[in-house]
Amino acid sequence: MTLQQLEYLLALDKHRQFAKAATACDITQPTLSTMIQRLEEELGVTLFDRTQQRPTEIGLKVIEQARCILQEASQIKSIIDEEKNTIQGTFTLAVLPTIAPYLLPLVLPRWRTCFKDLELRIVEMKTSDCLRSITDRTVDMAIIASDPEQSDIRYSQLYYEEFLGYVSRNEKIYSSSVVRTSEVDPQRMWLLDEGHCFRDQLVRFCQLKYQNKSKLTYSEGNLISFMHIVEAGQGLTFIPKLAERYLDTNQRTLVRPFAIPRPVRGIYLAYRKDFVRQSVLTLFEESIRSSVPREMLTIGPEQVLAK
Repeated sequence: MTLQQLEYLLALDKHRQFAKAATACDITQPTLSTMIQRLEEELGVTLFDRTQQRPTEIGLKVIEQARCILQEASQIKSIIDEEKNTIQGTFTLAVLPTIAPYLLPLVLPRWRTCFKDLELRIVEMKTSDCLRSITDRTVDMAIIASDPEQSDIRYSQLYYEEFLGYVSRNEKIYSSSVVRTSEVDPQRMWLLDEGHCFRDQLVRFCQLKYQNKSKLTYSEGNLISFMHIVEAGQGLTFIPKLAERYLDTNQRTLVRPFAIPRPVRGIYLAYRKDFVRQSVLTLFEESIRSSVPREMLTIGPEQVLAK
């Protein structure tokens, strides 16, 4: 039994087809089939049902253990890389959809320099998926906007980001210079679905009982789509502070800060408790903090953390 065989087994479990799994592993289908067959012969069991194209019952148990073994093997490589002070290998970073479009353009130039020998894979995920993926080691770190409550996850504070109102010219509160929570009509808001911390923090801060009774609803929407709807004269939404730097002059006329105290969200770098690549962690922290405006590194006297 080899680590390579276990990697092929996990690829087969993921793709559920020998041809697709072979392509993902960059080998031929006959090679993959032979390696899986040899593993089955060594163990004396059938791991994959060729007819149903899925793992057998015992195969599922072996796959779960194989995943643990490969994770521990990867941890050994990480320990060696850290000891040698080398920034190389493969690294997967998850980022929230409400952070990625605005932070990544600022920080990617720095990452291309400091991580030039690292194969960096970036994926967008919601908070719950980020934390689950960190725990099961399918991602190494995640940039999130809420304190992880899991005991096996640690986090590092990166910066604080204000929430801003984005208000159409047809709204009553457009004439106001600030957004007051008492004046916000929940039925006129375009919000992300439940489970997005960006939405949940806003709802709690504004003390909204958000129940969309409108005949027009928009599920699985995103901030960019909501902004376009507002620009067309329909309702209001909210955007993170970093999004403001990408707006043109006309769009900026729709932006309204909250009245004091202005809500901010904390942005964190989350990682496993047993994460050993301290040099990589430090580079991520420093590169992100140096990419955002300095005033975002602390909470100002007129700001309050939305939880």
